[in-house]
Amino acid sequence: MTTTSAILNNVINDFLQIKTHQVDWENKSTPGKWSKKEIIGHLIDSAQINLQRFVRCTYEENFRLTYEQVEWVAAQHYQKADINELLDLWNLLNRQIIRVWENYPPERLTARCDNSKMEPNLQTVEWLANDYVEHLLHHLKQIK
Repeated sequence: MTTTSAILNNVINDFLQIKTHQVDWENKSTPGKWSKKEIIGHLIDSAQINLQRFVRCTYEENFRLTYEQVEWVAAQHYQKADINELLDLWNLLNRQIIRVWENYPPERLTARCDNSKMEPNLQTVEWLANDYVEHLLHHLKQIK
C-alpha cells in the first residue's frame, strides 16, 4: 500500500495546484451532466465510502457497501456549496485514506468486501485501493 499511498499523495498535491479561479466550477456541459463542482462532490462521496471500506476491512470481511452516486450528489447540494470548502473536504478525506493505507495491517490486504450493486463482487483491499486511485484520476481529468 506504500506505493498506492505515494501515488495518491502526488495526485492530491498535483491537483491542488489548480488555479481555482480559472475553472468554471458551475457550468454543466449538458442537462443531466455534473458540473465540475459536482464532480468534486462525487469524489468526496467516493472518498467517504471507500474510507469506510478500508477501515472496515481491517477487522471485517465479505460485507457489502455501496451508494447511489447520482442521488448522493443531488442530496448534498454540491452545486450550491463553496468550492474552497469542497476542495478542503476532498483533501482532508484523501489525507485520511493515505493515513489508513500507510498503517494498514499487512495480513488484511487480502480481506474482501463487496462493492457491487447487483451480483456479489468481492474485491480485495489492494484492488479497491488501486481502483480508487484510477477512479479519482478519471474524474480529475474531467476538471483540468
